Amino acid sequence: MTEQDFEWDDTKNLENQRKHDVTFYEAQHAFLDTNRVIAEDLEHSQNEKRYYCFGLNEQGSGILTVRFTYRSGCIRIFGAGYWRKGKKIYEQNNSI
Repeated sequence: MTEQDFEWDDTKNLENQRKHDVTFYEAQHAFLDTNRVIAEDLEHSQNEKRYYCFGLNEQGSGILTVRFTYRSGCIRIFGAGYWRKGKKIYEQNNSI
């Protein structure tokens, strides 16, 4: 994956950084984790399917939860953070 594979709204990125202390640039690293877990967001009720990616951050010291969709051949990121539920799902799927 390259940076061209990802896109996001810059205003949403700044808001996410302020609220969760994670930039969408940093969130891309979760997708590089070979043990990442992808799950469909079943609570999202819009026409576009949304997903979660649970994967390690760049340092390998934390598990990120990234909300995203696939749009025009890109991964469009909507939100990211370090959430206990995402960490639990990641650990259960990787038997940590």
